[in-house]
Amino acid sequence: MAFQKMSSKDSKKLIIKKLEYPQKILIVWREAIGGNQEFRDFLFKSPFKELGFFCYALLNDRKSRKWLVDNQFAHLLATIEGIEGKDSALIWLKKNGFDLLFHFARSADSWKDSQIWLQKKDKLLYSISLKIEYVKDEIELKNEDPHKINP
Repeated sequence: MAFQKMSSKDSKKLIIKKLEYPQKILIVWREAIGGNQEFRDFLFKSPFKELGFFCYALLNDRKSRKWLVDNQFAHLLATIEGIEGKDSALIWLKKNGFDLLFHFARSADSWKDSQIWLQKKDKLLYSISLKIEYVKDEIELKNEDPHKINP
């Protein structure tokens, strides 16, 4: 699986690493996103540690978000911010040719048109986006539960 590479015309050059993952790694990532600590640990020890950092950055871990940018994975952080509904991140992904990440982010944020697009383009990434959507919804439910806030 390969995502598109960035062609930046910005005055400040941002180096972006290419994302290429075997299907097995993407399946491990999906389970790590769902909270499987053993798979998260595996990702951190693998050549694909950015996917481990992604899992924590998705949960708003600031150090993980900084790591992604500092280690040339700003496109993954933009994807997370797109999942969070930040228009500027979605615009950045689209502007820089990351159509797959753009639709992946929107799919995880419950945009039906992007879910349909992604399902046709890549069923595994579609399933990962649904896992993120589920995790996001669970976090939101916990945050809204008055019994869980400042117990």
